Amino acid sequence: MAVRRTLHLARGTWGLCVLFLDHDVIVCARNGSPLIIGQGDDEMFVSSDPHALAPYTHRVVFLEDGEIATLTNTSMKLSTLKGKNFNPNITVLEEDWGVSELGDYPHYMLKEIYEQPDALRHCISGRLDRVGGNGRLGGLKLEPRDLAKVPHVRLLGCGTAYNAAEIGQIMIEKLARIPAVAHISSEFRHNDPVINPNALHFAVTQSGETADTLSAVKEIHLKGGSVYGVVNVVGSSIARECGKGVYIHSGPEQAVASTKAFSNMVAALSMFALQVGRSRATSKEQGKQLINGLQEIPHLIEEYLEDQGPILEAVEMIKDAKCVLFLGRGISAPVAKEGALKLMEIAYIPCLAYPAGEMKHGPIALLEEGSPVIFIAPNDHVKVKTISAIHECKARGARVILIHEKGDDIANEADISIPIPPVHPLLSPLLTVIPMQLIAYHTALALGCNVDRPRNLAKSVTVE
Repeated sequence: MAVRRTLHLARGTWGLCVLFLDHDVIVCARNGSPLIIGQGDDEMFVSSDPHALAPYTHRVVFLEDGEIATLTNTSMKLSTLKGKNFNPNITVLEEDWGVSELGDYPHYMLKEIYEQPDALRHCISGRLDRVGGNGRLGGLKLEPRDLAKVPHVRLLGCGTAYNAAEIGQIMIEKLARIPAVAHISSEFRHNDPVINPNALHFAVTQSGETADTLSAVKEIHLKGGSVYGVVNVVGSSIARECGKGVYIHSGPEQAVASTKAFSNMVAALSMFALQVGRSRATSKEQGKQLINGLQEIPHLIEEYLEDQGPILEAVEMIKDAKCVLFLGRGISAPVAKEGALKLMEIAYIPCLAYPAGEMKHGPIALLEEGSPVIFIAPNDHVKVKTISAIHECKARGARVILIHEKGDDIANEADISIPIPPVHPLLSPLLTVIPMQLIAYHTALALGCNVDRPRNLAKSVTVE
């Protein structure tokens, strides 16, 4: 009763566990912040993320806003803030969410980089119609006639998920010829957005518990729109709030810096882009080409991982730099952002990421003799423009690390050349991101940083 009275006076968001000196009981409550109860054998667990509970139990209860749980080691009583009791709805976590072993890998981040081919196979399995050249995301529950009427698409995400959303935005506009916009979740709600109830909204998140994205989803619902989740964790807050969408099936990530979830988010959004594209502007043959390209990606990543190029030379160039500039054009611009984010997250090196054409409108002032610049330049329609930006950087003494397709003459422009296998232009982010993940990993090692647990960061960002 004391907790309930106090919560009536509380403002803001919370996920609380209240302990009592004289009673063997814990009282839990949530409003806005995730709170999950794990039920074991004569024991109970409380966490903000189901992943943390997986080593102890797979039976969990997701507390909702305004609910209170009173726990002993053998019992769980649930009630609302108004005092109404109700029975718990127990969810069984997937077996995949057990304890992940390092095996022969020195760190979880490296293990997860190498898991990307299998994670992608899991993500696309059963979701491609090779005969019709179409995506088959049944969780969206959208028929072709529904997709043909969509006025625009908005994608919401934070950090790595936002970078994936930007790639999804480009693919949707390219394949479906309808407007698409990626939004940073933390800004979305506070900008009082205008919501079209006929539009499609996607919440992109690894954990499914990202507080900023969850708030954006609630804002859209409040204004009459619907949101589809692109989520990794089954049963997470955003998955439940959306009620429909796509699970990306990348499996658990132990390292704080996301790698395989990024790839699977991009893959899931590419399948959606194909699905909405086939209802509007994309031909069957174009669809088949994209499907063939997507099915080749896991093998191409494995091929690259067997011959990674001079990653350690790139590390030597950047590990003592004051700042590293990442540049790409077109669909490679958000990949540059993801590369900069990874290096900044785990090696603590200041990084800037820009569309390569924007570099001359400010960031070029930072360049001096020996400044490292990482370019992403797949063999696509903007490659020639990227070469112009490379020349501008080299003319000011910068040293160029270039990620490009194997056999491409653009390699001659680089101080350090990192080739990847040739790839479908729209799917190049799934390959070009891998060298940057490895550069970030090895740079962090060279600087003695904690690769899997970088300072000040959390895997699930459950606060606004």
